[in-house]
Amino acid sequence: MPPQRSRRLQPHRPQRPHQWFAERLLAVLSGQRPVHWMLGHTIGEAYDQLAELAPSTPLRATQGSRPVLRHCRGAQPATGVVEAFASIAAGDRVRAMAFRLEQGADQRWRCAAVELGGERLTAGAPSPR
Repeated sequence: MPPQRSRRLQPHRPQRPHQWFAERLLAVLSGQRPVHWMLGHTIGEAYDQLAELAPSTPLRATQGSRPVLRHCRGAQPATGVVEAFASIAAGDRVRAMAFRLEQGADQRWRCAAVELGGERLTAGAPSPR
């Protein structure tokens, strides 16, 4: 039997806020977690709007394939703001998700807006007249 190669140990890097939120949003929008799991992690009208979208489970499993987060990237256009995008795969289907995080005075990040396949949820969006 050939000798095993030792793996180079990588130092543990804490998950970035946008990666953490992408996983949580995926869990809610795929029906794996209830929407109230996002209480305290949203601001403005974002929670109510997420509650309206979640029951339709737009990121649900297809043909037995559980959706997974493929990629997640974020940019910081201003201090205390992260705009992120993620790709979600379920079987041979891939969906895109974009979201905005804002850091409060308490230094906690909260989701302020979510956009998924043309279904947009934004905190504080004016109502149509």
